[in-house]
Amino acid sequence: MVDLTPEVRRFVHAEGDGLINVSVPHATAGLILMELESGSEEDLWARLDDLLPRDNRYTHSHGSPGHGADHILPAFISPTLTLPVLGGEVSLGTWQSIVLIDPNVDNPRREVLLAFLADRG
Repeated sequence: MVDLTPEVRRFVHAEGDGLINVSVPHATAGLILMELESGSEEDLWARLDDLLPRDNRYTHSHGSPGHGADHILPAFISPTLTLPVLGGEVSLGTWQSIVLIDPNVDNPRREVLLAFLADRG
């Protein structure tokens, strides 16, 4: 779980109005908006473990135990997120953070793509 909010804010700083698209081009990762440092992280991991147990029940079975669950995660947590940008600031709620989720311990390196689409209106 990685908070991408500071990087996204720097990317759009002073860009004006438009949309920011955040994407992770990986088969085991997703992006969410959530409150951090409130116990929510542990709650999310617990619910994901309930939904996608880390055992050997999956047909996709290479890698560490439960790796098949990692490949199902993007069906529930999208690997792309688009948010409005107003006056060079990402429009987020008071406690919202942009968070990368990836339980895949077999490959700890991830690429995050950012694209800004300016409002031409």
